[in-house]
Parts: sequence; C-alpha cells; structure tokens
Amino acid sequence: MARLLIVDDEPNMRRILSVILRDAGHSVAEAAGVREAERALKADVYDLVITDQKMGDGEGLDLLKSVVASDPSVPVIMMTAFASVDLAVRAMRQGAFDFITKPFQPEVISAAVVRALEHGGLLRENLRLKEEIGDAESQLVGGSAAIKTVREQIAKVAPTSVTILITGETGTGKELIARAIHARSPRARGPFIAVNCASLQESLLESELFGHEKGAFTGADKARRGLFEAADGGTLFLDEAGEMSLALQAKLLRVLMDQQVTRVGATASNKVDVRVLFATHRDLKQRVAEGLFREDLFYRVNVVPIHIAALREHRDDIPALVNHLMTAVARDLKLPPRKISDAAVAKLQGYGFPGNVRELRNLIERAYVLSSGVEIGPEDFLLGNSAPATGNLASVPHRVDLRQTLGDFEIALIKRALADASGVQAEAARLLGLSRSDLAYKLKKFGLAE
Repeated sequence: MARLLIVDDEPNMRRILSVILRDAGHSVAEAAGVREAERALKADVYDLVITDQKMGDGEGLDLLKSVVASDPSVPVIMMTAFASVDLAVRAMRQGAFDFITKPFQPEVISAAVVRALEHGGLLRENLRLKEEIGDAESQLVGGSAAIKTVREQIAKVAPTSVTILITGETGTGKELIARAIHARSPRARGPFIAVNCASLQESLLESELFGHEKGAFTGADKARRGLFEAADGGTLFLDEAGEMSLALQAKLLRVLMDQQVTRVGATASNKVDVRVLFATHRDLKQRVAEGLFREDLFYRVNVVPIHIAALREHRDDIPALVNHLMTAVARDLKLPPRKISDAAVAKLQGYGFPGNVRELRNLIERAYVLSSGVEIGPEDFLLGNSAPATGNLASVPHRVDLRQTLGDFEIALIKRALADASGVQAEAARLLGLSRSDLAYKLKKFGLAE
C-alpha cells in the first residue's frame, strides 16, 4: 500500500481521485492548495504526489520544485485543464513524472499511478544501493599501499561469483570488506547476512545456518529457516569460519557444492542461491595441518584471498582514520563536532593497536564522551605500550603469577593517572575511563586511598 497526496483546489476532483485510488488499495491524503500541500509534506512522508497546475494560492509547478528539492525519489504527476505543449515541456523538464489533461478516464490515472510508484521504488532502491556502496567504501580510509590493494581487489572480485576468504587480525574490518563486495556485486539488491561462527555453540550454529524442522530438538516448537535460506539471492558472510567444528565443516562443504540446504530434522533439501564470503583471523593452512580444518573445504573457500593488514602495519593511514572516525562518532552519538590536536593524533600514531581499527574507534568514542576541553588532546588517550603486545613477551618470565602481575600493572596505571591529574580523583577516573565510584573502590582495594 502506497501513501499518496492529492493536491487540488476543487473538492469534487479530490473526492473522485481519492475514491479511485483508495479502491486500488492506496492510502490517500488531500490538500486544497500549494501551501497546505507543503505543510503536509513536512509533516508526513508520501510515495507519490498528484497535483493540479492552477490553484488559488499558487501553481503546481511551484509545488513540483519543492518536492524535487526535498526528495527527488518522490514522483509527481501534474494535472491541468488548460494543457499546452509549453506547460507539459516545462513540467517534465522540472522533474514531473507524468502530465495528464483533465478530464481523464479513471483507468488513465490508475495506470499513471502504477507507473509512477514503480519508478519511485526504483529511484529509492538505486539511492539506497549508492549509499551502501559509498558508506562501505568510504570507511576504507587511507592512501597506503595496503588499503589501495584492498580497494583494487574489491573492484575486481565484486562483480564475480568467486568465493572470497578475507583474512586479518580481529578488529581490522573484515565485515566492512564483505559489505563492500556485496554492495558492488550483482546481488546488491538481495540480503546481506552476517554471522560470527565463534559466538555460537556448534548445535546452535548448525540450526542458525541451516534451519530446523518442528520437533527436531528440544525447544524446536516450530519450523525455522536458516541463514542460508534467508540469504537466498544475496550474500552470507561467515565471520571467524575457522572456529567451526569438523562435523559442521562437512555439512557446509556439501551446501557449497550442491547449493542445497537440509534443515536439521528434515529429509528433503531446499535449493538456495547464495554467495558465501568467509573471514578468519586464523591461519587456515596451519589449522589444516593441525587437523582442525578440512583440507577440501580450505581449497573451496580459499579461491581468492583478501588480506587486511593490521593497523600498526600502515600507521600512515591513522591521521585520515582519526578524522573519519571523529566525524562518524559525532554523528552516531548525536554530539556536536569536536577537534583533535596534532599531538593527540601523533600519540595515536605511535601506538601499536592490538585491537586495530575497532580499538581506535573505541578510544575516540571514550575521549569524545569523557574529555571536557574544546579540543581532544593527548591526555585524553590512556594507551598501553606503543609496541605490539607480543613484542614484550621475550622479557617476561615463563612462570609468572598472572593475578599479581595484572594487579601491579593496574596499580601503576592508577598511580600514573593520579599524578597526571595532580591528585584530583575525579580527573584521574576520567583519564582511566572509570566512574568515580569504581576508582574509589580500586583505591581502597589496592591500599591507595588516603
């Protein structure tokens, strides 16, 4: 059911059109002139506007300009009892979808409405796809060779049906790459469904992927289609695919080979048309050697590998990433734009980021919310050692008291924050990303309270 706005200063014409279009199953609102129509368009969303040209308080062409300027995906049908070639040309040039002369037969306006709604739907879909492509690719920020290579690979593989294996450390943006591939593929109008294989137990993951029949197991009170069926015509992204059990890998291999899914507890299979994209932070070759990943599945998955470098391997991209994430965080948190100092960016650029881009965003979110200055500075980022975490393991004894070691490290961080805050506990809590009560508890716990 579409929502239509009829604009005409003749009550009888509005009534006739409303009856015709409501009988066709549409929701119809009416306006007696240009001004009333403009108020209606500001107050509600419509899929189509049908407007007369000559009205007491203005012309339909003026309303047409207003609609096109505010939302070009809303088609406009112009009507007039004083038709001329010049008027028709002007209306079409200014963006009208159709131009109808009064009086008209009901089937004429009905057919025009059907065509206009189809056209509007296509426009909105195209805009959505462009936004998805732009949003996914705009987040591939940076000019380093590593990022340029990934962009080039996406452009090459997206139009194809080839299977992709996306590798990289946790937090590097593997799902972002998968979404960019989907958005630029012929399947872009289909669904994109992502599942983290490491987050579900084997039995739950099997049901999630393949679906189940009623009574297949305890609690299965009704049949349920799985993600393969839900992603039919689109893309299924299996994140951390290296964590799947061997039994589940065997079932997945069968689906990839046959493009048929058998629900848990079912005997018949359902045909599916799904492109599967895989991602993992694991070395799958090593997993194969250890007997934890099927070799035949590995070769079917690893047709075209795309590797995303760790953030510490392309630090030159950090300033551009920081600027991008500052804008994104302000938008997502609905906060006013903030600036970040060059010194703060330099501090971030010197950090190892074991959590990669995800950790960078978290740090910026925390600083954005907790910092009180006009500009976010280096003091607003409490970072660990600037080298990667594994870089210092050689100096750590093989036998350690983990609880004592972590406690000592926590005490050192608290003491440093208190020193940086000149002993002001509220400021120290802010630097540590803690609440005032949490810091007070830790001070008492470690015997640091005065």
